[in-house]
Amino acid sequence: MEKMSMSHEDYLEAMVMLGATTEASVRSVDVATKMGVSKASVNKAMSVLKEKGLAEQPYYGDITLTDEGYAYGASVLKRHNALTAFLNKAVGIDAETAEREACLMEHAISDASFEKWLAFIEKLDLE
Repeated sequence: MEKMSMSHEDYLEAMVMLGATTEASVRSVDVATKMGVSKASVNKAMSVLKEKGLAEQPYYGDITLTDEGYAYGASVLKRHNALTAFLNKAVGIDAETAEREACLMEHAISDASFEKWLAFIEKLDLE
């Protein structure tokens, strides 16, 4: 799939964290609260995610993810968790800094590099 912007990846990640799936929905207001943005910002992002076939939302309804949207969001969350654990536990960076920097790194690393890096760190049993 084509790479999304950091912002749109963050929306998908947040929805997965809130429990959105293809069958379970989340409310726009909960996404806005989680991300610290306005409901209008969520609605604007939803327009793009719906257009790309990653999310579904009836007019003013709750949001569900498509199979592709859930897979993408879960992948971003997996990257985030693995990078955070590595930075905090293996490198010794404080939890708050590790969380913030993992969020930046999760968007920059390619799929191929991440998979090779993940295979390496899984041997370290950090999570």
